[in-house]
Amino acid sequence: MTNHQTAADPCFLTVGEGPDQRRVAVRARPGTSPALFWLGGFNSDMTGTKAVALDQCAAERGRACVRFDYSGHGESSGAFADGTIGRWLEDALAVFDRFAEGPQVVIGSSMGGWMALLLARELIRRDAGPASLTGMVLIAPAPDFTEALMWKGFSAEIRRQIETEGVWMRPSDYGAPYPITRALIEDGRNHLLLGGAISTGCPVRILQGKQDPDVPWTHAFALTEHLPCEDVVLTLIQDGDHRLSRPQDIARMLAAVEEFG
Repeated sequence: MTNHQTAADPCFLTVGEGPDQRRVAVRARPGTSPALFWLGGFNSDMTGTKAVALDQCAAERGRACVRFDYSGHGESSGAFADGTIGRWLEDALAVFDRFAEGPQVVIGSSMGGWMALLLARELIRRDAGPASLTGMVLIAPAPDFTEALMWKGFSAEIRRQIETEGVWMRPSDYGAPYPITRALIEDGRNHLLLGGAISTGCPVRILQGKQDPDVPWTHAFALTEHLPCEDVVLTLIQDGDHRLSRPQDIARMLAAVEEFG
């Protein structure tokens, strides 16, 4: 079996127990270290432009690369409406524990940026393991987005609908409306990071579009204030949007990844 075939065919990892059990789709490419570990965004999947470009880069360089779909996303089982930050973090940790070995460069996009920071915190708590973080690349990172970028910006009417009906269907510029649930908002409060220092245990590179309508560039600046690591570089892309999937944006992402070997 070639590396290309291995990366193209997903395998499935069982996560959770009882009624919470789900099958998480994973594409793991074997190769050298430091390996690449992709964490996608809210309501996106591992076949997006950035994730595929990262995998192709890994293939060309013979580097290991892991990408997956959170439950309720892409090829994984489960309903998107059942998802919470804690549930998706459990998915991410399970995939990391099963597939990550040796030094890892974690690349997180949007919500994946929040997941990357939560993953780093968990690894620091453990203090040891078969895998470690050697670098982190965050693209339009959205830590605390359920509270800072959703709940605080919602109108009183939307908040009331979420509290009484348990869900609000949010219009999207990228496709059909999607559910914002009361469980998502309430669980998100258990994982907030911007109230204090955020330790990553590794250098951090942040790419942020100035024209991002979903995650304001000021949010990325606020994040840097909470990162005590000295080796933090924020690149502000003047004409960049939220997706940062243009060829020049992909080139910036790959250049940031290459900084870590």
